[in-house]
Amino acid sequence: MLFRKDALEGIRTGEITLAFRQWKRPTVKTGGTLLTAVGQLTIVRVDIVALRALVADPRIALRKTPVKSEAELGSLRERLRKLDSSASKGAWTLRTLAVIEKNPAVRAGDLCVELGMEKEPFKINVRKLKRLGLTESLDVGYRLSPRGRTVLASLRR
Repeated sequence: MLFRKDALEGIRTGEITLAFRQWKRPTVKTGGTLLTAVGQLTIVRVDIVALRALVADPRIALRKTPVKSEAELGSLRERLRKLDSSASKGAWTLRTLAVIEKNPAVRAGDLCVELGMEKEPFKINVRKLKRLGLTESLDVGYRLSPRGRTVLASLRR
């Protein structure tokens, strides 16, 4: 479905006159029509635009944000402790951060071997660290963010 029911109602009433879509290739064209649950829409215009600000990844800003206080650092350490305690195969956060620090831009398939893990569970773990702003993905492999380096140093103390 191209539009949710509430959006279709807004289009029908004229409240909504513009829509943005992310496509690999457009599925409608200027002058075309689209049959919907509320009637036929006319596609007035299709333009390619860049909406980077609207689809920005919040993890990018987070990983660039320095840890501002001991309380924040303690909160991050607690989040990592909870990740470790809920893991079926034991603590992994410190080991994962350390292996990424030691091996930036190395493929996940190689890093997981160093940790004695399968690749998919390793990648899931790295995504958990990424959500905390501690790692970032590269074209190949990963690296620690400045935030991640601060947290890792804290964990080693």
